[in-house]
Amino acid sequence: MTDSTTLFDEMNDRSREVFRRVVEGYLDTGGPVGSRTLTRSLSEKVSAATIRNVMQDLEYMGLLDSPHVSAGRIPTQMGLRMFVDGLLEVGDLDTGDRQKIDATMGDTGGDVGSMLDRVSTALSGVTHGASLVLAPKHEAPIKHIEFVSLAHDRALVVLVFADGHVENRLFTPPVGQTPSSLREAANFLNAVAEGRTLSELQSAVRKEIQARRQEIDTLARDMVESGLALWADGEEQPERLIVRGRSNLLGAEEDEEDLDRIRTLFDDLERKRDIADFLQLAEEGDGVRIFIGSENKLFSLSGSSLVVSPYMNADRKIVGAVGVIGPKRLNYGRIVPIVDYTAQLVGKLLSDRG
Repeated sequence: MTDSTTLFDEMNDRSREVFRRVVEGYLDTGGPVGSRTLTRSLSEKVSAATIRNVMQDLEYMGLLDSPHVSAGRIPTQMGLRMFVDGLLEVGDLDTGDRQKIDATMGDTGGDVGSMLDRVSTALSGVTHGASLVLAPKHEAPIKHIEFVSLAHDRALVVLVFADGHVENRLFTPPVGQTPSSLREAANFLNAVAEGRTLSELQSAVRKEIQARRQEIDTLARDMVESGLALWADGEEQPERLIVRGRSNLLGAEEDEEDLDRIRTLFDDLERKRDIADFLQLAEEGDGVRIFIGSENKLFSLSGSSLVVSPYMNADRKIVGAVGVIGPKRLNYGRIVPIVDYTAQLVGKLLSDRG
């Protein structure tokens, strides 16, 4: 299949202008653009019949579609992709938008989660879409670990971090665990945990288990390994996905089928099934990325678009992402600088916090 770049190169100036005007009109109004409308805006004075011929050629190329007989044209997903890649004019961040985003950062003394909640709310308010913020997992060094038995098949691990953050996580302990094996496992972990993050601890403990298998009894070793399995479990994602502005999308769609698709999308998001996929989208490229419709599995059900950018910590490591989801006729030229600025701002604030 011919890609959009090749198609763009094959188009003449008139075809490119007609295509650009149709897409811009669609992004502005959400409706099809007709030939008579274009005759009033094209730089070259041509007849409506000539424009219709050009639009038919663009439709044959797969760039435009005709939603109704004798109606105007709207861009296809491939047409939108070609427009975004080759014709989109991204402006500077609007001063008013910048001020609204900056205003949410006035209080930077709270925890990171609260800050990112405010960022997500601000993004939704400024863009009138739905915002997505993927918060980073907690990577502070561990200060202390303790296991607490709750029942024969339930136990709690208490993680105390050097920055004062505390997490309690439930898990299923090995069969036959005793208070003694719990204490021994905790002592073993605390001996190697100091100064290490959870990610670093997993690697260190595996090495220690290999080196000191004879120094801990079987039940204690099983306890340690169960704890590691909990921390590495794909269903217990340490990252947190913050979703705001759901009503902005639900209120913007009148078609019941589209409403059902968007509800499905947000139900999936709120169950956090695709958090890892969301972060991967951002990690696959530098800067802002745009995904239209079915270009990624995360949002293919809704027929929506996603504008997403990763943010980095002080070590220039990608630790999370911010994004905006909206209809395919999103105002990309305005949304891209908003997402870009917000991602850079979040990265700077995280770096300043150390």
